[in-house]
Amino acid sequence: MPMGWDELFVIIILAVIIIGPQRMPEYAAKLARGIRSMRVMADSAKSQLREQMGPEFDDINWRQYDPRSYDPRKIVRDALREPLEAAWNPVHDELSSVRESAGQIGTGEVLSGELAPAADVRRPTPFDADAT
Repeated sequence: MPMGWDELFVIIILAVIIIGPQRMPEYAAKLARGIRSMRVMADSAKSQLREQMGPEFDDINWRQYDPRSYDPRKIVRDALREPLEAAWNPVHDELSSVRESAGQIGTGEVLSGELAPAADVRRPTPFDADAT
């Protein structure tokens, strides 16, 4: 929520009372130097990013990454409106087809995209008392 003029005025009055009128110019200069150095850091980070990304940097829509544009209610509403088929995990579908073609449905774990041997369900789960 943006700050209004009355709130800014109260902050300035409190700063004058706390810091004192004698030291106020010194602290105002420090604040200006701090803001200037932050602007220089932001510009250098932007130029470094532009240099590293190359021509793709200009194609990025930076407004979509603005945190002020995110509305949790809209995100939830959109997620509830989309059909379940669109929300289904394509990796899960791919792994199911791999398991079906291998004849190993429901066995094994996926490690690095490959099927690992299934654990023996008759043996107890290993337990390390020192790790807990």
